[in-house]
Amino acid sequence: MSSFRRFRGTERYLTNEALEAAVNCAIALERPLLVKGEPGTGKTLLAEAIAESLESELITWHVKSTTRAQDGLYVYDTVQRLYDSRFGDGDVKDIKRYIKLGPLGRALEAPSRRVLLIDEIDKADLEFPNDLLHELDRMRFKIVETGEEVAARERPVVIITSNNEKELPDAFLRRCVFHFIDFPEADFMRQIVRVHHPDLGAELTEQTLKVFYEIRDMTRLRKRPSTSELIDWIAVLRKSGIEGVKLDQALPFLGALLKKEQDLVAFADHLAGGRRYRS
Repeated sequence: MSSFRRFRGTERYLTNEALEAAVNCAIALERPLLVKGEPGTGKTLLAEAIAESLESELITWHVKSTTRAQDGLYVYDTVQRLYDSRFGDGDVKDIKRYIKLGPLGRALEAPSRRVLLIDEIDKADLEFPNDLLHELDRMRFKIVETGEEVAARERPVVIITSNNEKELPDAFLRRCVFHFIDFPEADFMRQIVRVHHPDLGAELTEQTLKVFYEIRDMTRLRKRPSTSELIDWIAVLRKSGIEGVKLDQALPFLGALLKKEQDLVAFADHLAGGRRYRS
């Protein structure tokens, strides 16, 4: 097997040995990397970091509930062709004009290796992962309307994210390398904060981390604040010139951390109940 550039994170995306091993295993085996973890743990940013590390273009496929596997290969724009046939704009006999490659199709057609992110695969129909298996295995497909075959010159690095909203089929899981991104502990989060806010004072760093984890430990929260929300909260604190925070009813910019009405109520109830999680 030919050598490959090992992934070790980037200046703005910190990793650990387990995550690096999973990424490098997927690259070496030329298999998709399935990444799970709660929202805000950096699953999507991982694909960006891999593309940066490999000096490769990132192609993103945002999956929705209506997404079909075929959409990732190509779309035949019959509506545009019908429009052109009625109004005489262009050569409607040239079907290639109406074939638009999807994200997977573009990744396979590319002259060099691409990084393909299939983001939030669990949002799609249950059959969606199974429908992808054939193309992900063969790395080629045929455009039925033209008879043309699109085949990868170099297999793309495929990163698939899931928020665990649905169980994925066993046949699909067998073809993937799997990694679960744990939510960062305080020491690792401190490093992440330092990357995004390198000149943040030590006192405000410790205060924001303490409040952040106290909020995450509260019961009844529907959506606990994520890493990205902590980074945003610190940013708005700094822009507002706030030099200190503590867990109380006057906590500034609480809406940057809690995004559901029920969680704001739970926060208020928690404080009224005696701050049970204060250290």
